[in-house]
Amino acid sequence: MGRWARWRRRLLRLLGWGALALGLMVGGFLAAAHLVPLPERLAVRDSTVVTWRDGTVAHVFLAEDDRWRIAPVDLDPAYVQALLRLEDKRFYDHPGVDAVAIVRAVVGNAVAGRRVSGASTLTMQLVRLLEPRPRTWRSKLVEAFRALQLEVHLSKAEILAHYLRFVPYGRNVEGVEAAALAYFGHRADALTPAEIATLLAVPQGPRTRAPRPGNAGVLRRARDNIAARLLAEDALHAVGQPTDPGVVLLQVHGAPVPTGYRPFPREIPHAARWLRAQTPADARIPTTLDRGAQRLAQRRLRAEADALAAHGVHHGAVVVVEHGSGAVRALVGNPRFGTAAGEQLAAFAVPRSSGSTLKPLIYARALDAGHALPGARVADVPRERGGWVAHNYDGQFAGVVRLEDALAASLNAPFVDLLGELGVPALLADLRALGVPGLAEDPDHYGLSAALGGVALSPLALAGAYTALAGPGRFPGLRVRRDRDGAPAREVYSAGAAWLTRQALRRRDRPDFPQRRAATGAPAAIHWKTGTSAGHRDAWAVGSDPRHTVAVWLGNLDHTPSPALVGASAAGPVLFDILEALGEPTDRARPDPPPADVVQRPVCTDTGWPAAPACPHTETAPGLVHAAPPPDPHHLRLWLDQDGHAVAAGCREARPQAFLVWPPAVRRTLALLGRPAAPLPPPAADCPPPVGEPPRIVQPRAGEHVLQLPAVPAEQQAVALRADTPVPLGELTWWIDGAPVGRAPGDEPVFWPPVPGTHRLRVVDAQGRASEQRLVVQSAAPPP
Repeated sequence: MGRWARWRRRLLRLLGWGALALGLMVGGFLAAAHLVPLPERLAVRDSTVVTWRDGTVAHVFLAEDDRWRIAPVDLDPAYVQALLRLEDKRFYDHPGVDAVAIVRAVVGNAVAGRRVSGASTLTMQLVRLLEPRPRTWRSKLVEAFRALQLEVHLSKAEILAHYLRFVPYGRNVEGVEAAALAYFGHRADALTPAEIATLLAVPQGPRTRAPRPGNAGVLRRARDNIAARLLAEDALHAVGQPTDPGVVLLQVHGAPVPTGYRPFPREIPHAARWLRAQTPADARIPTTLDRGAQRLAQRRLRAEADALAAHGVHHGAVVVVEHGSGAVRALVGNPRFGTAAGEQLAAFAVPRSSGSTLKPLIYARALDAGHALPGARVADVPRERGGWVAHNYDGQFAGVVRLEDALAASLNAPFVDLLGELGVPALLADLRALGVPGLAEDPDHYGLSAALGGVALSPLALAGAYTALAGPGRFPGLRVRRDRDGAPAREVYSAGAAWLTRQALRRRDRPDFPQRRAATGAPAAIHWKTGTSAGHRDAWAVGSDPRHTVAVWLGNLDHTPSPALVGASAAGPVLFDILEALGEPTDRARPDPPPADVVQRPVCTDTGWPAAPACPHTETAPGLVHAAPPPDPHHLRLWLDQDGHAVAAGCREARPQAFLVWPPAVRRTLALLGRPAAPLPPPAADCPPPVGEPPRIVQPRAGEHVLQLPAVPAEQQAVALRADTPVPLGELTWWIDGAPVGRAPGDEPVFWPPVPGTHRLRVVDAQGRASEQRLVVQSAAPPP
């Protein structure tokens, strides 16, 4: 074996052992890289950022480690290019430790006799930010291992993103995004050359370069030197900025340096906290909120709250929705975000008694269901329901009123009757379709009080419900976040029902028209409704213009009442001011023509119900093509003989004549108002007309006990006997225990001096039809 063969064998053996050693080293490193946990700070959460609809920052929360740190999103590419050119040119080529840079630094420092350059990569700098250590050789070895470990676990893009999160900018500000906001008042997505150079200069020495007056000179020199170096390497560019290096450098020299930290945006504390509570894991919450609309609503609510504070009203909320898209443009949770009770609660999401604000929804559903027409006359009377009477706000009753007038005047009694006809389940089904959350499954939980505030809605839910009335009856589904879909859109009302409802809500001759608007007026395109809850605990105003729907609530979150909490005078002006400020000049004259499903129907002139054969006069009125209410129920055709008596048809020669007959409760109310109904002709004794139904005893009520005082003469305690007769034709005869006690026209009472005991009460009409009930009279014990 020759000498060359022996050397070759030794060389191969040496290379084999070297490869084995290298493999063991690599394997050991990889094992260590996977067994040793990554730095804990990598997992720390950043500040939550809430943005406006245009992407600018609306609100920033302090991170959980008490730092302002924002995850980078859409950073200016010019900044990233300049950063890599300045700090780590070979970032995408090395594995975390740059051997070329190490050799260059060693040689350069040795030649210069001092430290003139370093060899730290961005990955190694990130390691120092995550785990600060003393600057020793041992620390550098640990940092090198950690850098290699990060490169094993993370992509280059992830490493760069983490560096941009943690790079220090003085005080408790970390990351380029947070620094741009604190230094310049805007995001880092579009930076000038001077701003880029500033953001590169400060991390090299935060203690001496961070913005404060004493550091201004040092920071300016460092910024200008970095800018000159980058321009010399053609690495400092900005979109929309000059490209000539000399011009750019002059602009950099002329730009001021920041000398302090700007406060981070915290403009929407209630909305931001509410949104973060729904998705606490989200670092960035892009909203549909509009800065201008939000500030307008906040300013106007605060002004009204200041005026009402003296009256004991401390809380309020405003919601603004773009009803075409369902995008929420403003969410004001309270006039202020302070330390007083309730001030930090997002009142726009708190359910409150809705007052009269659900009446337009009942109205629209009644039109669609064919229960009435806008001009139909309906009863406005005190009607007892289980010991409860729905009183109107002013305590007065009109007897009979047009349905659209009842809505415009916000009368209670007609809408309790209307909901009774529709059924509470129908209203609840509509509210669910309109996205209202948290409704009870059992309709009896609300009963007919649902028409008068028995259903609690938040201002946000109420604004969403009214978006369906502002357009073609379609609920668009509310969206507060740009990155997520809202509730599904759905058709709730017909286009015609929504249009007819808007017409009633546009009227200005209403008691809830704000007095302060009497002189200045209001845009014709606005339609609205106000509401006041029982006991003056809530004041509401909700309405729309051609673009926006606004809901305003004022009250106290602890339910403390105040006489100032009246929807028309407290919340109404806020609604009008916001809608007028949001409106465009073209909105004032924007037409709102009737949709195709609105048609003109023949109706009875006196009643507004669809024309029937007995109607003496007719006219046309708007209605829906798909919903035909029943024909006029209030006109009656009677046959009168030559003596003026009502007779059965065909009994003898007679002529027909139409009579207007209101229901008994309406007739009683009109009589109390001094407008008694004209009496019907008496029936003929030999052949009375078979009209109407048997009388029904309404006083005393069934099961009611009458109490007689022994010391008072019975004549002074006379009991009123009254019956309802749908058609008051002739007189009613009253009987007690088989003995007649009196006779009177159908709408008038008979009075009977009570006698202790149990009696049988009976009433008989002129046609011999009767009803009866048990009557108990008890004698009160004499005073001792």
